Amino acid sequence: MSDRTAVIMLACAMTVLIAVLIGGAAGYLARREHATYSAAVTRAAFAFAATLTLAATITSALANAFS
Repeated sequence: MSDRTAVIMLACAMTVLIAVLIGGAAGYLARREHATYSAAVTRAAFAFAATLTLAATITSALANAFS
């Protein structure tokens, strides 16, 4: 495995980890606001998906800018 591949894999893993943490925090905050479990899971899932979408958009924009 080349160094470039290793860095890309590490960046993907870090992005997913950050998205999981943001989703967990959103679910926790929703429960603190006395939301139901299903509403808290929905907010967590939305935050997780939004974080991954934002990361993909930024990556795409940077890839197009430098190519």
